[in-house]
Amino acid sequence: MHIDLRVLDLLSSKICHDIISPVSAINNGVELIEDIGPSVEAEAMELIGNSAAQASRRLRLFRIAYGRAGSEENLPVRDVKLVLEQYFSVGKIKLVWDPALDLQDFAEKRGALKILVNTSIMADEILAYGGVIALHRLSENDKIGCRLEITGRAASLSPAFESALEASVPIEDLTPRTIQPYITGRFAEAFGLCVKHTSPEAERLDLSIEAVPPAYDKPHES
Repeated sequence: MHIDLRVLDLLSSKICHDIISPVSAINNGVELIEDIGPSVEAEAMELIGNSAAQASRRLRLFRIAYGRAGSEENLPVRDVKLVLEQYFSVGKIKLVWDPALDLQDFAEKRGALKILVNTSIMADEILAYGGVIALHRLSENDKIGCRLEITGRAASLSPAFESALEASVPIEDLTPRTIQPYITGRFAEAFGLCVKHTSPEAERLDLSIEAVPPAYDKPHES
C-alpha cells in the first residue's frame, strides 16, 4: 500500500496532538509539586495518575490502529475489545459491545480488527458532542463483518469525511481533521475490506465493515 508523504505527516500530527494533552498534564503535575511543594502533592498525583492512564489508553489503541500490531497477524478479539472498552471508559461517548457479537470469523481475516479500531476512532471524532457507539453483527447472513451504530447529536458523515473515506479528495486537500477517515478507507482497501455508511434516521449513522467479495470472470458467451 503506497502512502503519500503528506498523509504520513498528517497522521503523525494527529497522533502527536492526541498524545500531547495527557503528557503535558503529567508534566504540569510534576512542576506543581516542584514549585509549590508537598501541600499540593495529593492533587498533583491524581492529575499525574489520570493523565498517565489516558496516555496509556491512547497509545494501546494507536498501536493497533496505525502500527504493525494489527497488520501482521490476527489479534485476539478479547484483546481488541478490552482496548476499545478502556479507551471509551471515560469521556462523553459510551461503547456498547453486543453480548451476542461473535467476531471470530471476521477476526480470521487479516487486518479486520485493525479496521474496526480505525473505524471506532473515526466514530469517536464524528461524535464531537458525545453519544453512543454500539457494535453489532452484520444483519446479512451471507456477509462477514460488523456494524457500528453511531447515535448522538450531529451523528452523520460530513461531505469532507465521506470524500476522505472514499479517497475522492486530492491528497493535498486532506487536513488533520479528515486524515482519520482517509487512512481508515485506505487500510480497509489494503486488507480487502470496505467501510460502508448509511443514515437510517436523524442523529444516527451506521458504519459497516465487510469483506469485499472476490472478483470473478464472467463466462464468455459463445
